[in-house]
Amino acid sequence: MVTKTAAILISGALLAGCAGRQIPQTPYSPVPVANNFPTSNQYTLQATAHWAAIAQHIEQGLAADLKKSPTRPFFIAEPPPQASPFQRALSAQLVSALVRDGHVVSRTPAGSFKIDIDVQALTFAPGRTQYRYPGEPTAIAAGVLALTAIKPVAGVIAGVAAYDAYQYQHAKFDAGATPQTELLVTVSVSDQYRYYARNSSAYYVADSDRTLYGIPPEAPPESKLLKTFQVKGDR
Repeated sequence: MVTKTAAILISGALLAGCAGRQIPQTPYSPVPVANNFPTSNQYTLQATAHWAAIAQHIEQGLAADLKKSPTRPFFIAEPPPQASPFQRALSAQLVSALVRDGHVVSRTPAGSFKIDIDVQALTFAPGRTQYRYPGEPTAIAAGVLALTAIKPVAGVIAGVAAYDAYQYQHAKFDAGATPQTELLVTVSVSDQYRYYARNSSAYYVADSDRTLYGIPPEAPPESKLLKTFQVKGDR
C-alpha cells in the first residue's frame, strides 16, 4: 500500500512539474513532423475582371524584371486550340496591357522577346481546413474602439457603426468552403538563347467555374455508384 501511494505521489509531482512547461518533442522520429506554413493570403478568381487584374500584374512584373535587359518587342503566340477560356483570355488581356503601357508587341517572333504563359489547374481534396477569422468577437470590439472618435449620440448609431466595421473586415475573406481548385500561372520571357524573366503565381478558383480553367466537371455522385459489366454468352 505504501509503495502504491508513493508511486501516485511521484506521478503527481512529475505532472505538476510538467504543467508549467511544455513537454519537448521526442528527439528522434522516423519521418519529419508535419508543420503548417505561416498564414498567407491567396486570391480567388471569380470574374473576368480578376483575369484582367492578373494580366496587369504580369505586365508590371515583366516591366520591372526587364529593366536591365536589351529593349526588344514582345511576342505572344496564339494559344493552342485546346487552351482553356481562361488561358485564351489571359493571353489577349496581356497583349492589351502591354500595348496600353507603351510596349511594342510584335506579330512575329523574329527579334522579339517571346512570352510563354503556362497555366496548370490543380484539384485538391475537398473539405480543406480554413481559419479565416482570428476571432469574431475581437473584430466587433475592435470596430467599436476604432469608431469611438465619432462620438455617437445614440447607442443604436454605435451598434450600426460597429456592425459596418465588422462587415468591412470580413468582406476581405472569400465566403464558403476552401476551393478545391487552384491555378498555377507561370510566365516566362526568353529568346533562343536564354530566359530573361520568369515568375509563378497561385490562385484559388471557384469550384463551380472549373470548366473555364480546363478542368472537366465532376461526375454526379449517383453516377459513381454505377458500374458496367460485360456479359459473355456461353459458346
